[in-house]
Amino acid sequence: MSLHDPKPCGGRVVADLSMLSPAEALLVGHLRLWFAGPEGQAEVWNDLALRLGPGAARHALGLFEDLLDLTVRHARRPLSCRHAGCAAVSADEAVFAHFVQSAATAAREDAMLIAVLLVRADVAPVAAALAEEAGLAFLRAARSEPGAGAGAATAGPPAPPARLH
Repeated sequence: MSLHDPKPCGGRVVADLSMLSPAEALLVGHLRLWFAGPEGQAEVWNDLALRLGPGAARHALGLFEDLLDLTVRHARRPLSCRHAGCAAVSADEAVFAHFVQSAATAAREDAMLIAVLLVRADVAPVAAALAEEAGLAFLRAARSEPGAGAGAATAGPPAPPARLH
């Protein structure tokens, strides 16, 4: 074994999706879909619209997108995500999910400490505030069954093609 491990730390498997809370598992799944591209992003929209209804889904999606944009632009290093069908959870995915869950459940100090692992220190307070709002939306979504959102069946996505999963 050498001291240099070419495998990035953030990509190491640390958990299984079944070990996460429903909100964390939903967040990891949507994180993976989002980074998969436009089709995955359409799936994220469809799922949130089915769970929350179009108005709340639009708001949740905006928060999620803002949080990911901020995280990617100011990341200490690129996030390592696994593919959408993978049951394993990478270290980065687990940390991101825990960060958002901590922020949403009023563990602000913990969320700030975790944010500093993900983004530059000067951006951490903004990231934690966004994570709190996005996390609350994902907690609501995780508690809702798909199809429970008001008017979700007739609502279309803002731009991407509709693709229900």
